Amino acid sequence: MVSRIDAPQGGLIFLKGVLMGMCDIIPGVSGGTIALITGIYERLISAIGSISAVPVTALLRGRREEAAEAVNRVDPLFLVILLAGIGLGLLTMSRIILIVLKTSPAETYAFFFGLIIASSVLIYYRIEQADAVIAAVWVGLGLALGYGIGGLDQSALGHSLPVLFITGFIALCAMILPGISGAYITLLMNQYEFLLAALASFHLVPLVVYMTGGVAGLLSMSRILKLMLRRYHTQSLAFLTGLMLGSTRMVYDQIAAAGGTVSGVWVFGAAGVLLIALMELALRRFPV
Repeated sequence: MVSRIDAPQGGLIFLKGVLMGMCDIIPGVSGGTIALITGIYERLISAIGSISAVPVTALLRGRREEAAEAVNRVDPLFLVILLAGIGLGLLTMSRIILIVLKTSPAETYAFFFGLIIASSVLIYYRIEQADAVIAAVWVGLGLALGYGIGGLDQSALGHSLPVLFITGFIALCAMILPGISGAYITLLMNQYEFLLAALASFHLVPLVVYMTGGVAGLLSMSRILKLMLRRYHTQSLAFLTGLMLGSTRMVYDQIAAAGGTVSGVWVFGAAGVLLIALMELALRRFPV
């Protein structure tokens, strides 16, 4: 039997989904972090991990009880309510971000700059101190690659369907990595503002292609990425730290292009650092 969720529980799950969706739009902030803070991360991972073809195959074989049990393990009511909240959060925040990017681009990118810097530092602090020398080497490699990528002409990528597919492939894979947000990847691939506009205007074709790439990435790469984190934990986290730090070159260029090299703009960068710090404190205060 499918687990029941009463109205207060449903409303709370919906609000948590809204928060997750709003944060998923912001580069440097992960909706998974919000799931951890609000205490639904394990339930969400368990529900997603239970999705399979078992209900369909069981029904085809006439095994209704087996199919019902498989559906119950997916926690469908929870997922539907949560996804509805995430959808509303994505739509709401996409419009807000588009407005602030038009009216205050330098300040907005400075805020993103602070978020990414703080997130990369938190990733680094997950590394065992005994591996400091190895970590330094991999941070350097990631920094060099990130700096090189940040200096490329991202506009040359365009917004073709293959580019959107590849962006989704990488971005959703990044979601299973600690501290990396999908929005950060879309920013790095120069698809961030384009996808925001597509979301705000319900332009479905690029969104569907992006999500298709994401599903393909999760299905094909999730086990490889998890294996890398388990066997090469220090190297992976150090490389991610350097990659994020180096690629802030591109964000800084966006700030400079918008005329935001004055000191006042960096108040927004400090605000981004503060937000990540507060989220980290919340995670330590309410561990899951």
